Amino acid sequence: MTTQDRETVRGVFASLPDPDGRAYLMDFASDVPGVQDWIGRWVADEPGSTLPLLIQGCRGVSWAWEARGSAYAESTSQEQFAGFFERLAFAEKCLLEVTERDPADTTAWTWLTLSARGSQVGRDEAAARFNAVVKHAPEHLIAHQQRLQYLCDKWFGSHAEMFAFAREALARSTPGGLLPTLMVDAHLEYWARLPSGEDRAHIQSPAARQDLVVAAQHSVLNVAFRPVFGWPARANGLAMLLYMAGEFAWAARVFDMIGDHVTQYPWHYISSGNPARRFVDARKDAYAFGR
Repeated sequence: MTTQDRETVRGVFASLPDPDGRAYLMDFASDVPGVQDWIGRWVADEPGSTLPLLIQGCRGVSWAWEARGSAYAESTSQEQFAGFFERLAFAEKCLLEVTERDPADTTAWTWLTLSARGSQVGRDEAAARFNAVVKHAPEHLIAHQQRLQYLCDKWFGSHAEMFAFAREALARSTPGGLLPTLMVDAHLEYWARLPSGEDRAHIQSPAARQDLVVAAQHSVLNVAFRPVFGWPARANGLAMLLYMAGEFAWAARVFDMIGDHVTQYPWHYISSGNPARRFVDARKDAYAFGR
């Protein structure tokens, strides 16, 4: 993306017709610094193509969040908010134009599902954006992750809504897919907001342990599982939470299939220094106590 090689970018996206694969790639592309400085020229040069407009919109969402920063609202300046809303409005204009031209573009609808939180759209509009994705890709993981965030307590929903959404997704998921790992996102979101002591009690509760074991059984440990884009991070999430839950035998099985495919997420939640070292230590404990 930094080389501005349009044909390479076009070729890479064309090689990924799978909606999840395209979204996974866009997740990386939208975080590349500087894209916003040159993507407009590509849009202008190819007014009939939706790809540069899509990249401009997706990058615009990330660029908006960069302007806002990651602090809570009370610690965010008016100047930051102004930059955030200005960039987000432009990004949504690009994405909505893509969906007008191609209503089945699940990547555009996914980033609109993401931006729904920042633009503070109503519940009906937010649901409509998500439904436009799953109409064409029922188990689109990134769209489900963004919908779960909208439904969580710190945004526009509640803990109960968030868990209900994750469990419903698990119940209708295809065996061997990654959608069941949405349960990791729900429990991690809840765990991270609890006081010390209560967080441990939650993740080791019978309900949480059952959720995580079932999610592992229906996803990466299922006989139907096949590696797809993004699987290492999802498997690492299961391994960490199963380990934290005290389900060492199940964690060990997930560690087995991960091999050396360690990812920064989610180990950075419990390691301020070296996530890879935390992964190795957890794997060692899981093998010691789970076998």
